[in-house]
Amino acid sequence: MKIFAIGMNYAAHNKELHSALYKPERPVVFMKPDSALLKGGRPFFVPTDLGRVDYEAELVVRICRLGKGIPQRFARRYYDAVTVGIDFTARELQARLREQGLPWEMAKSFDGSAAIGEWVELPQQTTIDQTHFRLDINGKTVQQGYAGDMLYGVDELISYISQWFTLRTGDLLFTGTPSGIGPVSIDDHLEGWIEERKVLEFNCK
Repeated sequence: MKIFAIGMNYAAHNKELHSALYKPERPVVFMKPDSALLKGGRPFFVPTDLGRVDYEAELVVRICRLGKGIPQRFARRYYDAVTVGIDFTARELQARLREQGLPWEMAKSFDGSAAIGEWVELPQQTTIDQTHFRLDINGKTVQQGYAGDMLYGVDELISYISQWFTLRTGDLLFTGTPSGIGPVSIDDHLEGWIEERKVLEFNCK
């Protein structure tokens, strides 16, 4: 199983990080190992040696068939479910790596850094382009997103990624986070929602 993730896919988030509304020339793609996966409501153990760790709520889609070099017009055939995920990021470490021109993986791919909720099946005719989602921490909404605001939509991302990587059943795609990111703390309670359906719930320890 491969975990693909997209950076800087919402303009407001890009302004939040870089003080500018902009669209990357191409999708920003990185990967997480399978040891990063956190599911089933298991707790997230906040690393004590990585500095500030931020939550980044995202829509996550599940790949459902084998594909390579997928035309965008056929991309919808390659995912069958959606959920809310958290791309945990060691923010201070990420900043240091960027300053040195180094890859982000150490800040993005540590154990437990890819939390996902329960899957919502998608009928074949539907897409997630009109989907709203949100993240609540300790009962307060901290992030709200709308898939229609993505700079690169899901079908475009799948087509793009499949130029370099063969997609396989069970692969995951984290599609990027909207604005509102912030740090997590021990004892925080996180809940992720798609529309009015709660699909994600776990504690930080």
